[in-house]
Amino acid sequence: MPIKIPDQLPALSVLANENIFVMSEHRAINQEIRPMQVAILNLMPNKIEAEIQILRMLSNTPLQINIEFVRLNLNVSKNTPKEHLDSFYCLFDEIKHKHYDGLIVTGAPLGQIDYEHVSYWDKITEVFDWAQSNVTSTMYSCWAAHAALYHFFGINRDLRQEKLSGVYHHRTRDPMEPLTRGFDEDFNVPHSRYGEVQKSVYDQQPQLNILADSDLAGVYLVATKDKKHVFVTGHPEYDANTLLDEYQRDVAASVNSSIPVNYFESDNVNINPKNSWRSHGCLLFSNWLNYYVYQETPYLLEQD
Repeated sequence: MPIKIPDQLPALSVLANENIFVMSEHRAINQEIRPMQVAILNLMPNKIEAEIQILRMLSNTPLQINIEFVRLNLNVSKNTPKEHLDSFYCLFDEIKHKHYDGLIVTGAPLGQIDYEHVSYWDKITEVFDWAQSNVTSTMYSCWAAHAALYHFFGINRDLRQEKLSGVYHHRTRDPMEPLTRGFDEDFNVPHSRYGEVQKSVYDQQPQLNILADSDLAGVYLVATKDKKHVFVTGHPEYDANTLLDEYQRDVAASVNSSIPVNYFESDNVNINPKNSWRSHGCLLFSNWLNYYVYQETPYLLEQD
């Protein structure tokens, strides 16, 4: 079954050209099933790129999904046209009366800023608290994962002197865990962050389960035992060239940036990188939708 997105969203043609099954709103209105309702709070600067990446991950599922893009405020974006935001995004205040099966909160370029100094900290914590009672399961990515851990559990990240950037080998921790069902024992995930939380800190929280980690990149995938919260510290949704674009941006800005680890063949930045993590990323999102959302959500979302 497909994901359902607005007819004119740029991602529609991009994904269709990749032979990914997406359904326009016009076609979906004739489907007599109860689709999953998933909201995406997109905090990334280039929202169109992030939309395509996330929708690609959500597409490999037998479930039909209605997608709703959300933003926190009407602030002007430097990297996304106002017309796009006005056409395809709703404000959180406009939808907070609703219930959703799933919520995805993306990362944000705020890795070196104290949480309380983030301009929209009060608003995003309102979203976190709202999701507790209005969403069956929420997936937090990268910065949002650490921010939510701080808000709910008082876990503060440490800041690395140099950004963790590259493609790292990971392993699963629990062979019976539904969220990692079907994962290879050793799989790759891109990371791009300054923040990190040590495994010993997670272990002090009885509500949290570490599901996957890496010797070099640390804890990657954590979930609460009630399945309501999933914390993903890496970027399984990244395209093959996303780390390359970030590396070139940092070099152009004279940021002290090392070549991403295990990314370029022989560390040669002139060789186009290959995607070695897409299958894991699709499986993670499919497992989340199936085992943490679909299997847990009420048929009527308004019911508690």
